[in-house]
Amino acid sequence: MTKMTFGPAFSEDGILFRLWAPLHESVSLRIEGADPRPMQADDDGWHRCMVADARAGTRYRFVLPDGLEVPDPASRSQPQDVHGPSEVVDLSSYRWNTSEWTGRPWEEMVIYELHIGCFTTEGTFRAAIERLDHLRELGVTALQIMPLSEFPGRYSWGYDGVLPYAPDSSYGRPEDLMALVDAAHERGISVFLDAVYNHFGPDGNYIPSYAPLFTDHHKTPWGNGVNYDGDGSEMIREFIIENALYWITEFRLDGFRFDAVHAIKDDSKEHLLHALARRVRAAAGDRQVHLIVENEENDSDLLQRDENGEPRLFTAQWNDDLHHVLHIAATGETFGYYADYAGDANKLGRALAEGFVFQGEHMPYRGASRGKPSGHLPPTAFVSFIQNHDQIGNRALGDRIMAASPAEAIKAVTSIYLLAPEIPMLFMGEEWGAKEPFPFFCDFGEDLNDKVRKGRREELSRLPGFDADELLDPTAQSTFAAAKLDWSKLASSEVLDFYRTLLDLRRRRITPLLKAGVGNAFYHSAGTAVAVDWTLAGNRRLHLSANLGNDRAWLADQAAGGEMIFRLGDNDDDELAPWTVIWSLGEASGAI
Repeated sequence: MTKMTFGPAFSEDGILFRLWAPLHESVSLRIEGADPRPMQADDDGWHRCMVADARAGTRYRFVLPDGLEVPDPASRSQPQDVHGPSEVVDLSSYRWNTSEWTGRPWEEMVIYELHIGCFTTEGTFRAAIERLDHLRELGVTALQIMPLSEFPGRYSWGYDGVLPYAPDSSYGRPEDLMALVDAAHERGISVFLDAVYNHFGPDGNYIPSYAPLFTDHHKTPWGNGVNYDGDGSEMIREFIIENALYWITEFRLDGFRFDAVHAIKDDSKEHLLHALARRVRAAAGDRQVHLIVENEENDSDLLQRDENGEPRLFTAQWNDDLHHVLHIAATGETFGYYADYAGDANKLGRALAEGFVFQGEHMPYRGASRGKPSGHLPPTAFVSFIQNHDQIGNRALGDRIMAASPAEAIKAVTSIYLLAPEIPMLFMGEEWGAKEPFPFFCDFGEDLNDKVRKGRREELSRLPGFDADELLDPTAQSTFAAAKLDWSKLASSEVLDFYRTLLDLRRRRITPLLKAGVGNAFYHSAGTAVAVDWTLAGNRRLHLSANLGNDRAWLADQAAGGEMIFRLGDNDDDELAPWTVIWSLGEASGAI
């Protein structure tokens, strides 16, 4: 088990409380119900205090020289939210049922993104356990949980967290999260956490009052960058890296999705991202951990493989490019950045065969070039989806793609992304065609709430479908409540059988071919039709022919030979009917 530098430390002499506060010469510790006691200050900025009679359940705060009382930045539990006292938790007391679990290979992943507060009516870790059997039967092999770190208020997407070691108390206790991970592992399901290391939330972040958390040397969309390379940065870096190790070792998580890594600015000799990947993999030992990035820059360098085809740093990236071309095909929307992905099916072919659509070319929406070459990477270096929290929540009404798009179009794009050799990711409820919106929501104090309301209104007013009268208040309880899944609609869903069929086919016929399946991929297109060939393990050829349009299309070599394993729509040897998708398997014999 990794020895942690931050947070309370248990010993035979009691509990050692510690705070790195280099901006102050003195700090006191206040145990709830007792007078403050001075902490011993060291030359390196640490303040320490051993308390013999402290135990699990003890609540405490640190008192700065000006009287400000602050929670422990490495608090394991915040029962009274971000401004309340921290609670000592003995995580070692949890008894694991799956202590022998070592994870699953990456090629077996079928990811399911969920928000704990909206996944069930109760919105808790314990309630989520009750739905794991459904996910296992569906064919899901990994949960990807939206950020859990303690955030201010009663509800939030989680990207405004300020205490990264404490699972938010609205979802339950830390032991409840352990129980969720344990129950998932019992069912063969891995658990990934969405981790936010590019910024801290605006309410309840006390760290700058006693430590150099931020630097004006770097700017991010949220203000000054986190101090990963300036004076005092060594301990800030350690605080963040140990946080990742904490989740991997204490909670036995199987990996991460790292939020917006392009906004993590660092001029150090070893970039924080490199150090993070290196140390997480080392701490995991023989367990299989997988590291996913969200990266607006499409920097394929982070996804490089070694001579054995194994990731050097990060396992995969969320592929927004593939989402965009599939979204345009299903909805016809071409506003904003979607305009750069519109046109014929050539961009779809490139996204499926090579990963990124933009690999260094000029992108008009950005007004600059975007991306690096990615065609040399295996398809499993990319996570594909037709919905996620961002693509739904950053719409004017938070509406899902399934809310208004034609059923035949949805079925077509679904059968492409679930059977393609990229790693698929569903968004909660998608498997039964859930139409509940997933709008942005948060719960700050009234001053911040008002700023959020104005900011979202200004941002979303530029989008089609904006209606000031219908716009949901992101700070209202009703907005959060509207995003909760209605599980009563599961039983009447025809969509569910379609998803189960596709994921069963993927498990039996596609997944076994993905190990070491770097090979080559080729594509060609004509109008709305596209053909793609992948060479996978065992010299097997996976072929896709598809027409994502309302008119019949002709495509050379659409009949690729081999065994047809899936067909959607009518077709003959000369034309592809509208919304036709055909998958086949055969022996590789060269490029098409």
